[in-house]
Amino acid sequence: MWFIGPQRREKLAMVNTDPSEKRRANFRALSSGINAEYGAWKIKLIGEGADDAGGVFDDTITEMCGELENFVVPLLCPTPNRAASMGQNRDQFLINPDSTSPECLLQYRFLGILLGVAVRTRKPMDIHLAPSVWKRLVSLPLSTQDIDSVDSLFVSSIKSLSNIDRSGITSESFGSVIPIERYHIQNSNGTLAPIVPGGEDIKLTFGNRKIFAVNALHSRIEESDAQIEAILEGLASIIPVPLFRFMTAEALEEWVCGKPEIDLALLQKIVRYRDMDRTHNLVEWFWRIMNRFSNDDRVALMRFVSGRSRLPTDIADVSQRFQIMKTDKSKDGLPTAQTCFFQLRLPDYSSEAVMEEKLRYAIHNCRSIDMDNYMLARNVDNGQMLDDGII
Repeated sequence: MWFIGPQRREKLAMVNTDPSEKRRANFRALSSGINAEYGAWKIKLIGEGADDAGGVFDDTITEMCGELENFVVPLLCPTPNRAASMGQNRDQFLINPDSTSPECLLQYRFLGILLGVAVRTRKPMDIHLAPSVWKRLVSLPLSTQDIDSVDSLFVSSIKSLSNIDRSGITSESFGSVIPIERYHIQNSNGTLAPIVPGGEDIKLTFGNRKIFAVNALHSRIEESDAQIEAILEGLASIIPVPLFRFMTAEALEEWVCGKPEIDLALLQKIVRYRDMDRTHNLVEWFWRIMNRFSNDDRVALMRFVSGRSRLPTDIADVSQRFQIMKTDKSKDGLPTAQTCFFQLRLPDYSSEAVMEEKLRYAIHNCRSIDMDNYMLARNVDNGQMLDDGII
């Protein structure tokens, strides 16, 4: 099972990842072209009266991405460059080389399924994998430069060890200078691991240091082979993995993740107004506010109105138009949204400043869906409930 943890105000959500025939049939249907708006499975959010026509599914995928990067499940680890506060990709994540249990490999397979679903539904995932991970997924070999891009200190240390004789170190002084005694190193997650089978019994010496350096580098390159294979197996159940041979790592990342920056020009091309037009003061204020927003603010707004944190790269892949509509709720109240319909609902505001204040508060503080069960109660009254409580 994949659990959505306590970040969502004591709410627990659960997705069934048991490899049953029913689930396999669902994903076969998805890969055959099922309408992506209905998602790949159903979601129940305990404590939230969600009216799910796609928004709850989208929101849960975003929650999963957040939990992966907050280590609620042990599938990813931060790059060592983050811990060392040096080098590139300090905000990226690697595959956790320590997560090799059958349960973890099943979860990696499910992660591959999620990546494939993001491609097939054209709904990008907000996941920040290091460039070296994407290279491995398209079967490109990793180089010393790739390892350096995520662990500069390791590469620097290995190079220094290999060329230590240039610093005047001899076989006699080697042992007093080098703290490593055996053929083992810290992996990307900081766990001490042998670099070759039986490495814990092989002594590191001045004479075999260059062999050690080569094996240490290869160990880092290959440390997550089983996990990558499981991810690719999940991907292959949704999209043809051989296609990746014709792709760059950057292209696959863009395919899965879309644009990290919220493109206002793209958003303006897909917007539709209801009960007002683009000359209305609310609309003019909204776009001026959006221009002042940082990208983090824009991402929060996207999450608020759609359940997703990113837009597709190609406008043709946007499955729904962004809707802005005026409501008759009390003046200067908080805006609301219908994530299933990519819809922002604005009450009347007395000024642009008040509108910005209310909008900022809503997008950064209102993360749960229908906590007061308004939509759920309305649909019960209208006889629209399904047997499992999901619309």
